[in-house]
Amino acid sequence: MAFWFKRVGVVMLLLILAIAGPAVAQDKKPKPKTRILFLLDASGSMMAKWENSDRMSVAKNLLAELVDSLDRFENVEVALRAYGHQHGRERNDCKDTKLEVPFAENNAANVKTKLDQIIPRGNTPITYSLEQTAKDFPDDPRARNVVILITDGIESCNGDPCAVSLALQRKRIFLRPFVIGIGIDAEYEKQLNCIGQYFNAADVKTFENVLTEIVTQTLSETTVSVELQDENGRPIETNVNMTFLNSLTGLPEYNFVHYLNDKGKPDMLEIDALMPYDLVVNTTPVVVDRNITIKPGRHNVIKVKAPQGILYLRQDGPSPYGQLQTIVRAQGEMRTLNVQTFGEKHKYLVGTYDLEVLSMPRVYLKDVELKQGQTKTITIPVPGQLAITSQMQGYGSIYMLDDNGEQRWLCNIPENNSKVTVPLQPGKYKLVYRMKTAQSSKFTDVQNFEIRSGATTNVKIFNR
Repeated sequence: MAFWFKRVGVVMLLLILAIAGPAVAQDKKPKPKTRILFLLDASGSMMAKWENSDRMSVAKNLLAELVDSLDRFENVEVALRAYGHQHGRERNDCKDTKLEVPFAENNAANVKTKLDQIIPRGNTPITYSLEQTAKDFPDDPRARNVVILITDGIESCNGDPCAVSLALQRKRIFLRPFVIGIGIDAEYEKQLNCIGQYFNAADVKTFENVLTEIVTQTLSETTVSVELQDENGRPIETNVNMTFLNSLTGLPEYNFVHYLNDKGKPDMLEIDALMPYDLVVNTTPVVVDRNITIKPGRHNVIKVKAPQGILYLRQDGPSPYGQLQTIVRAQGEMRTLNVQTFGEKHKYLVGTYDLEVLSMPRVYLKDVELKQGQTKTITIPVPGQLAITSQMQGYGSIYMLDDNGEQRWLCNIPENNSKVTVPLQPGKYKLVYRMKTAQSSKFTDVQNFEIRSGATTNVKIFNR
C-alpha cells in the first residue's frame, strides 16, 4: 500500500544516528544500554479501519520497519509485549497480557515474526500490562529503560494506569513512557497523557512522524547550558555547584560545578532528556528551578536568576576568640543559611540579611544589604579580656551592663577553678561570685568592671 513507502523519515533518522553515534561518544564515558519495550494494544478495536488499511496493520508494519532499523545499534535492545490478544472480549480477561519477545541483541526478526502472529481480540488492560513490564527489563541499574505504549483506547479494567506508571518511574523501572494514541477521542486524551508523554496520531502520516520524534528523543544526544544571570540578565555568575534532581524521585541525577570559558560562555552538558528535572543552583541561599523544560535531541539553554554579592567579615589583628564565627540568616528569618568565619569572604544572593556574631556578648547586625557584584565588609570592635586572678572554687556569673544599668547574663565561671581568662567585647560588666565554702548568700562578692578594646582587665575575687 502507498503509505508503506512513507517510512523514509524514520529510516534516515536512524541512519544519521548510527553514523554520528561513534563521533559523539569520543572522549566520553561509555553510553548506557537503551532498552525499548513496545507495549502494543491488540484489543478488538485495533481491527477498525484506518485510511487504506486497519489500525493493527499500520502499527505492525511501522513497528516492523522501526525495530529492523534499531537492530543496527550495538547499544540498543528491543522487546515486545502485547495485551488483549489471547482471549476474546466475551471473557473480559483483565490479565490478558504477555511478553511476546524478551530483550535480546539482534532480535528484530523475532519481533517481526511475532507481530505477524498477533491477532486483535480482547479488551484493554493497560494498568495490569504496565505493572507486568517491571518484570520485562533485565536488572541493570545503568540501563535506560523506555516504554512505548501504542493504543487506540483507554483502560477498560477499572485500573489506574497513571498511578502505576508514576510508581514505576519513581522506582526507576523505566523512564517517562511515550504514549501514542490512535484514533483517541479528545475527551479521553487526559487519561493517557498522565501515563507519560502523549502523542495523538490522528492519521497514518502523523503516526509515522510520531515514531520518528520518539526515536529522536530516545537516541539523540541532548545538551544543556546553564546561564546564571545577574540582576540585569547578564550570564556572568559562575563557579557554583549545580544539581539536576529527578523531580519524581527527588534524587540527584547530575552534579556539576558551573563553568564559564574564556569568552564568558557556559559549557555544554550532556543529560538524559527522558527524565523530569528540578535544577538546584547551590548558591546561598539555593535557587530552585522546578520542572525545567528540556527539548530532547537538541541544545537547551536554561536561564536562572542568581545575582550575588560578597560578604567579607574582617578581623583587625589576632583575636582571643580564635576562629570567630557568624550566623547568617535571611532578613527576619530564624533558619540558619550559613556559619561564616571572620577573615573569610562568601557569596550570597543579592538581598538583606541578619547577622549574629558569636562573640561574647553576641553582636547582632540587622538589615545587612548585599548588592550585585559588590563586597560588603563587616568589622566589629577588637575584644578585650577579663582575667580573674583568684584561684578558688565556687559559683558565679558574668553579666553585661547596658547604659541604664540593666544587666544581662553572659556566662558562668567554672566551679572548680575561678582563675580564667575570658574574651569580651568592649563595654561594662559585672562579676557575681560566692565561694563554695561560704555559709550564706550574703557572702556573695559583686564587682563592676570595664573591658577596653585590645586590653586586659584584671579582677580578683575576694575571700569573704
